[in-house]
Amino acid sequence: MASGAAEPYGREGLPLDQARCRVLESIKTRRAAAAETRPLRSCLDRVCAVDVMAPCDVPGFRASIMDGYALAQDHQPEPGSSWTLRGRSAPGAPFAAALVPGEAIRILTGAPVPDGSNWVLPQELVDANEKRLQLRGDPSDQRWIRAADEECHAGQLLLARGQRLTTADLGRLASCGIHQLQVYRKPQIGLLISGDELVPAGSERPAGAIWESNGSLLEALLSKLNQSIVDQQVVADQPALLNKALLEMAERCDVVVSTGGVSAGDSDWIRTLVDDIGEISFWKLFLKPGRPFAFGTLQGNVPFFGLPGNPVAAAVTALQLLWPALQLLEGQMEPEQFPRLRVRLATPLKRRPGRPELARARLRCNANGELLAEIGGSQASSRIGSLQNADLLLEIPAEAGSLAQGSELWAQLIRRPVF
Repeated sequence: MASGAAEPYGREGLPLDQARCRVLESIKTRRAAAAETRPLRSCLDRVCAVDVMAPCDVPGFRASIMDGYALAQDHQPEPGSSWTLRGRSAPGAPFAAALVPGEAIRILTGAPVPDGSNWVLPQELVDANEKRLQLRGDPSDQRWIRAADEECHAGQLLLARGQRLTTADLGRLASCGIHQLQVYRKPQIGLLISGDELVPAGSERPAGAIWESNGSLLEALLSKLNQSIVDQQVVADQPALLNKALLEMAERCDVVVSTGGVSAGDSDWIRTLVDDIGEISFWKLFLKPGRPFAFGTLQGNVPFFGLPGNPVAAAVTALQLLWPALQLLEGQMEPEQFPRLRVRLATPLKRRPGRPELARARLRCNANGELLAEIGGSQASSRIGSLQNADLLLEIPAEAGSLAQGSELWAQLIRRPVF
């Protein structure tokens, strides 16, 4: 698969790691987002605004790990031993008295273990009637009793301020009796899409025009990353209209994102306008796709991200630079990054040395358990199809030319966890 003609650019622009550091250092100087109290069930993927401590021990009582019999002894029983049955303990209906040596009770999984008992026998090892219990099998040295503070103890830190809430976090907090949380407000994102050639999907397409897709692509991408766009405008390449839109978004949004208009063409006004009403911190990335990227501020303190106009480049730079910044703006202590792993190319890759590249690929596993990266079709920054079903962003070094099948590379795993 060819990756295009020889690079027309020299080694210009910031390397991705340096650009990310510049962006995050700038974002860290801004004040923390405001907090709000929300019901626990609506806090998934929100960022916690306070340290959350366990109000008590959980489960709060010693509990049986399995269905069986709780014995009034604290040592491993011997085969043939017998006990008098006193009653029953079930979840929500504990046995109310303490046991004395020689006594036992029927107990169910999760039920409280009574005082005086330090051993539970699995029901498969015993013979029992209404009055007596006898051990007929060889017991293990496992007591089968869950500690009263197995999940957590009173005062234990359950969730730190600045931590994003996961599925497992919500389940654990609910198990500790917590029903609401203080979380940071999400940043309000404005998206400005520029281009004379853009027409809405579903409308007639004049000669030379294209259907606008970056709005749908970026809105869906940010939604998958737990962020939302509150103001989206498509504006023609006219300086007065673009300037008006930038000022309006800077007034009502926490961060302004544009796509298109930040390159060096005759109709690329965005970068110049931002520099007039704010400041461009840096322009151009030493990266493929994504070279025409700009970062700065509007109206003194509103972060501005100028994404490239080509949709794949816009999506890739949003993942690499916008998403980490949005996490910090929402109060997350440290931004999440995609995990990296080593993979081998499933097929040869033809390319020319030039810029470091983030190629889109699917993750496969061969019969030997090796992880493979499968690249299908063109990697052009205008081809949205290269994003479909992508599991990986392959990190191809700038100096790399054509790569043989089986070549090993680092890759970012862009599928996200469930828990």
